[in-house]
Amino acid sequence: MAKKKGIAIAAVLTFLIGFIISVQISTTAGDDQGALVPLAKLKGYEARLTQATEEKEAALEQLKTLEEQLASIQRDKAGESDSIRTMVEENQKNKIAAGLTDVYGPGLRIVIKDPPVEASEENETFSLIAYNYEYLLNVVNKLKEAGAEAISINGERIVQTTEISLAGDNININGKATAQPYTIDAIGPGDTMEAAVTIRAGVVEAMKNLGLVVSTEKKERIEMTRYSGVMDFQYARPEED
Repeated sequence: MAKKKGIAIAAVLTFLIGFIISVQISTTAGDDQGALVPLAKLKGYEARLTQATEEKEAALEQLKTLEEQLASIQRDKAGESDSIRTMVEENQKNKIAAGLTDVYGPGLRIVIKDPPVEASEENETFSLIAYNYEYLLNVVNKLKEAGAEAISINGERIVQTTEISLAGDNININGKATAQPYTIDAIGPGDTMEAAVTIRAGVVEAMKNLGLVVSTEKKERIEMTRYSGVMDFQYARPEED
């Protein structure tokens, strides 16, 4: 119950942040009729957004504390019954699969960078990987096919609901703006995953032919934080026995 309460708090605060941003946009479009937002009004919006962000972070910290308490209770109870221990282990596996817990393990790190740009070139802000972001999707898919058990891009955990999309000159991952270089970490069989992406005429070769700078490195230990967003299922419901 405490865990669900923490999740609900985080969800409400996330909604509040979105509401504040929508208020800012609508106010700018309505009251100012396309003019610049008054400085005092803008600072007020920033203060409200900062407060909401701080409250969300505090709620997430509270959620983490509650989850640690729950995990401690589960470990204690698991020692009392084989069936409870099995349930706890299964729950932990599901959390790892869903990206809802911090994990570590051996795996593969792939770094993708734009080609070097001369300072004299006019279009210095152009990002080759941003306008070819579908390669990030291709890499993620290849890693999954090769047995990756957990994947992150620039620290953003890849989960079932993750979106990778172009927004202006940036790539949004989990709704957050990111920029190159892109570091893709994958926990799993390093040799198999590296072979899958570096195979001849594979995704790494395609990116290099495009001009991107790509490197791969097998790692003995990769650490990943949990997915920090809120999963809100509006349509999917569990089947009841």
